[in-house]
Amino acid sequence: MKYTQLYSELGKLLYAIADIDRKVSPQEKNKLIDIIHNHLMPVVKKEDEFGTEVAYYPEFEFTYLESEIADAEEAFESFMNYVEKHHTAIKPDVRERCINVAKEMADAVYGINKKEQDLLDRLVSFFEELEKKEKTYPTT
Repeated sequence: MKYTQLYSELGKLLYAIADIDRKVSPQEKNKLIDIIHNHLMPVVKKEDEFGTEVAYYPEFEFTYLESEIADAEEAFESFMNYVEKHHTAIKPDVRERCINVAKEMADAVYGINKKEQDLLDRLVSFFEELEKKEKTYPTT
């Protein structure tokens, strides 16, 4: 698993939450920057082959998806598919970080709305199911 791809996919998750109501607000864009600086940069210490900090990859992906007017549900599904394919390589603290930053994004504008809550519920249930599967069929 490449960390660059994981954090690009995290950008898709954050975009999906911000755009699920079909409008990315300035507050959500500011929240993205806040998430990168306060939640990712302190813990994501990897760089790509060009020396770019991987913590910035969510912003790159988010900006690209916004410019393409991408579908929020497709972005969400892309994140989920990636995690399902690579779940054994994604540590519990990274999973927790994904959930926490997703909640922060959802709460960026006037609290969490129904559509955002639906995505968050699906995300949390998805991670819980993966954890159950891993306990039932551990990889060694």
